[in-house]
Amino acid sequence: MFNQATPVVRNLLIVNIIFYVVTHFLAPDLRSLLAGYYPAAPQFQPWQIVTHMFMHASLGHIFFNMFALFMFGSQLERVWGPKRFLNYYLACGLGAFALHELVVGYGFYAEYGTWFPNVQDLFPNLGFSQAQRQASLMFVPVVGASGAVFGLLLGFGMLFPNTRLQLLFPPIPIKARYFVLGYGAIELMFALQNNPGDNVAHFAHLGGMLFGYFLLKKWQRDREVFY
Repeated sequence: MFNQATPVVRNLLIVNIIFYVVTHFLAPDLRSLLAGYYPAAPQFQPWQIVTHMFMHASLGHIFFNMFALFMFGSQLERVWGPKRFLNYYLACGLGAFALHELVVGYGFYAEYGTWFPNVQDLFPNLGFSQAQRQASLMFVPVVGASGAVFGLLLGFGMLFPNTRLQLLFPPIPIKARYFVLGYGAIELMFALQNNPGDNVAHFAHLGGMLFGYFLLKKWQRDREVFY
């Protein structure tokens, strides 16, 4: 797998695996420092805007993301070259984080009248120390390369729309353009349902696709790609 991957994809695979091994087996305390928290959370640090892309919650989570990175990313890197591909990947990941946190922030605004509530706004009946502890438990971090990967999926569908992908469920071939449209529609449906028991950041997935689309359209207008 590593031998067949393009250079940037190979390095991204290595970095993600290193992050997973370190934060799950060698230094679990680093998870709260590297996962992506909403800016109003007590655990938030600026570097999390980037590091959250290399964090994963489980073995299955990292496996499927890295498999998709390898499958779709290598094809795109061969077309765009290493620099443009890396810029696209990071832009989609950052865009995913931005949309996810925008939705989280809107929820706070709707309930508290501010995008950045402090701990006393959240728990007015508790002392500061207790409120701080409760706030630490309240904010759920976002982790994973899924936003960037969904951007790669969108890019693959736009560059190779007629390429047939063999699905496992159902086991039928489908053109890339229809796969991307269907996957995006499913993510939008789950995002709008806002199921409290759903711990998947659907808006982050949509954010990766959305930012990828805008970036690709910009490149298309500049006539720097799609030749």
